[in-house]
Amino acid sequence: MAKILLTGAAGFIGSALALRLLERGDSVSGIDNLNDYYEVALKKARLARLEHHPAFRFRLLDIVDRKAMRELFAAERFDAVVHLAAQAGVRYSIENPAAYVDANLVGFGNILEGSRQGKTGHLVFASSSSVYGASVRLPFAETDSVDHPVSLYAATKKANELMAHSYAHLYRLPCTGLRFFTVYGPWGRPDMAFFKFTRLILAGEPLPVFNRGDMVRDFTYVDDIVEGVIRATDQPAAPDPAWRAEAPDAAGSSAPYRIYNIGNGVPVQLMRYIEVLEQCLGRKARYELLPMQAGDVPATSADVARLEAAVGYRPATPVEVGVKRFVEWYRQYYNI
Repeated sequence: MAKILLTGAAGFIGSALALRLLERGDSVSGIDNLNDYYEVALKKARLARLEHHPAFRFRLLDIVDRKAMRELFAAERFDAVVHLAAQAGVRYSIENPAAYVDANLVGFGNILEGSRQGKTGHLVFASSSSVYGASVRLPFAETDSVDHPVSLYAATKKANELMAHSYAHLYRLPCTGLRFFTVYGPWGRPDMAFFKFTRLILAGEPLPVFNRGDMVRDFTYVDDIVEGVIRATDQPAAPDPAWRAEAPDAAGSSAPYRIYNIGNGVPVQLMRYIEVLEQCLGRKARYELLPMQAGDVPATSADVARLEAAVGYRPATPVEVGVKRFVEWYRQYYNI
């Protein structure tokens, strides 16, 4: 049984991951600040699924609070830290950049230092497909340049990767960064497309469809993502003996450090996702076709070959199944 610190435990992916870890016999210490970026009631409802479990302990704690984080790591030693807490959302980073500096840079610094001081066995942290920024080469591969972010959110996630590498190099802290592609499913985030589109279709309101619908997304069902995170967590990063400074591999290192894409690997046109959503809801959508929004990109597509080779990661949920499960949950949760 592993003892795991999970940040962002009340979040969409975090709560689903906690449930799976507990089911397989791990002990989970979950922390979250329950901020009001979206409805706090949903976060509390996610936690309610976990709090009855004897091996789960929750603390209301903000990763930006250096003193509280130092005390947490001083009090307990963890086999692994899975760091999912962050200020999420590309578009919100345009409106409130300070939130991203605090949570994603200062907060991550506290996680790194706590993991070092606490002699954590493995730090797994959430990066993002947003780091690929202005790249037009598809599918996105871990060896691609990610030096041209188009949002502050993406820049903070790239910074996380660099910060983690420095700790892996200096202190030999095993660090694995996972570049999440768009995740959907039951208990999802209200600021994300499936959630918004479902609410608007049921209300008979038009959907804001950016780039006039000419967008491709690598949506990944949450259960597939959780399986990948668990597999990556179970295999601590190790130095790559083939890594050479004269021809550096950006996804590996002579330090115990790895970067992986974690997505579906089968991108689909946005309009196809909307079509499946219409079928599951039994209603047609109205569209408001809009130009590309600042900070967004027209296409994402994950090359997941490295994660598959390393841990056997194979997403298995087709969009038709995943959307149906999401709609069933949405109707039940909101009593529709």
